[in-house]
Amino acid sequence: MSRLSIENLHVAVKGNEILRGVNLIVEEGQTLALLGPNGHGKSTLLGAIMGNPIYEITEGSVTLDGVDILSLPVDERAKAGLFLAMQYPPEIPGVNSIDFLKAAMNSRREKPLRTLQMYSALQSAYKEMGIPFEMSSRNLNEGFSGGEKKRNEILQMKLLEPKFAMLDEIDSGLDVDAMQVVAKAIRDEQEKGRGFLVVSHYARLYDMIHPTHVAIMVNGRIAVTGGPELIQKIDTRGYEWIKTELGIEVEKQSAMNKQSIGVCAAHVGTEGGK
Repeated sequence: MSRLSIENLHVAVKGNEILRGVNLIVEEGQTLALLGPNGHGKSTLLGAIMGNPIYEITEGSVTLDGVDILSLPVDERAKAGLFLAMQYPPEIPGVNSIDFLKAAMNSRREKPLRTLQMYSALQSAYKEMGIPFEMSSRNLNEGFSGGEKKRNEILQMKLLEPKFAMLDEIDSGLDVDAMQVVAKAIRDEQEKGRGFLVVSHYARLYDMIHPTHVAIMVNGRIAVTGGPELIQKIDTRGYEWIKTELGIEVEKQSAMNKQSIGVCAAHVGTEGGK
């Protein structure tokens, strides 16, 4: 059984410590919902696992099936079975969507897919995600709406078939119909045994994909773990009970995030890609 293991992970941005000893395990077939106030490290965790260079790993480890992921370049992390659907998918001028998808799919195979197999897989994925196949001739994400970019991230996930998919606010910018499409695609992958680490601020997505586990991140650490009932508790009571029940003072976003991580991540995303 595949396992993604995060142990005592410390991550800094420009000398400002964001993650302060994160411990998490996600196993094959599990869907972990990661919640927490804005600016407390959720996106930082996903970006650090995937290898975004803005994040400096100062301590700890991340392993996938016993392999030291942090020692690998980004492309090798993807080949090992990790996938990140970004919060702010960048537009990449000059990179044709279909050429990008072909290269990504074939990079994980000993022998390239035959042309007929490739186009059959692409057409099926585009249809399932409700994206006109004609959009495959555009440059990657160029001219796409916010919702189309998010659906295109899930399309990539389906084609690449990772062991673990990390979804960073995949529901933001989606209308009701697009949300249904994305949620169904996630459920289909869950049935195949895909592992998920999902960040969202809204119970609506979690209601549709039924996480098996929940972790709440506060002040750059995992404050509490449990079952799906924690999502309802946060949805109705916010995070105030973290202080009253657990005695944890929730730091303000400005104290946690002097570098405005959300803005930094969006900026770096336009330069890097997956």
